[in-house]
Amino acid sequence: MSPRVYLAGPDVFLPNATARAAEMKAICARHGLTGISPLDALPEQPPEWDALPEALRIHRRNEAHIRSSDALIANLTPFRGPSADVGTVFELGYMRALGRPVFGYATTSVPFLERTRALLATTQTDGAWHDAAGMLVESFGLFDNLMLDGAIAASGGALFVEEMEKERWVDLSVFARCVRAVAIALNS
Repeated sequence: MSPRVYLAGPDVFLPNATARAAEMKAICARHGLTGISPLDALPEQPPEWDALPEALRIHRRNEAHIRSSDALIANLTPFRGPSADVGTVFELGYMRALGRPVFGYATTSVPFLERTRALLATTQTDGAWHDAAGMLVESFGLFDNLMLDGAIAASGGALFVEEMEKERWVDLSVFARCVRAVAIALNS
């Protein structure tokens, strides 16, 4: 049986989300992995979930998919702000808490500080950047929040970034590079 990889990311919000998931799964399959999309039905959903609101069913289904996976690939492309999608970040943390490898990719190479400064009013005081509310803006030179970069590194995973401004939500080449790395890690 091929290793299962949960495909976390805001791709589920794209107008063509189902087709995108199929394309991502095909890339996984070419590398001997089974891609699991957050959109996938759960083979044996507990009957008591039927009474839950849809949002809670999605949450429980996605956590079940994560628990049944060997690794996670997170699309960390900034989403609706300077950082990765908050749901994706939760899923990455959940998999990390399970002690399994997490990998990430993004279709921008602009560091977190620069992305934040471009979106928020910031001022520099004593070499540190602060937002309009006076809150410190993290500036470690990392791709995103230190907890994301740190979780990926600590799990033995890797983060792949490439600038694809015009094709940010279309091009899957950086995803494919990430999948290759996951396949090597899981099959070694």
